[in-house]
Amino acid sequence: MTAIYGLYDDPEVAQRAVDGLRAAGADDADIVVMSSEPFEEHAFGQRDHATWMPWIALLGGITGCSLGYWLTSATQRAWPIVTSGMPIVSPWPNLIVIFEMTMLGTIVASVVTLLVTARLPGRLPRLYDPEVSNGYILVGIARPAADLTERVTAALEGAGAGRIKTIN
Repeated sequence: MTAIYGLYDDPEVAQRAVDGLRAAGADDADIVVMSSEPFEEHAFGQRDHATWMPWIALLGGITGCSLGYWLTSATQRAWPIVTSGMPIVSPWPNLIVIFEMTMLGTIVASVVTLLVTARLPGRLPRLYDPEVSNGYILVGIARPAADLTERVTAALEGAGAGRIKTIN
């Protein structure tokens, strides 16, 4: 694998490197940014911010609620007992099962969404350097196009990288 990346100790400088890579013609999807802590106040920390997870969790909750209602009402109708004029399907005791099924649907939908969107298990980072664990921010491109290599190196150096590394 061919990769070019720089290590930065300041998030402002790392943001300049990301901007420089964009100006050099690199696609956002090809730019790799890795750090040991979140930098949400910078634009490179907001790249993968949008998610459908809350809506999928809501859909899982609605599905669980519907399934819980169906389960309790179908069970009570399948084995009717004499209730002395009261309804066969009683809503108040059923709320416990309906609530638990709603929570189960929400939790299962959230966990499955997390595993799918994070590509777990088996997700390997495109780039990694042990210096990331020491507080440095890695900014680079894995498998850059041949015509982009010089511009990527110039953009990373122009931002003020402490170290530029190339992996062949």
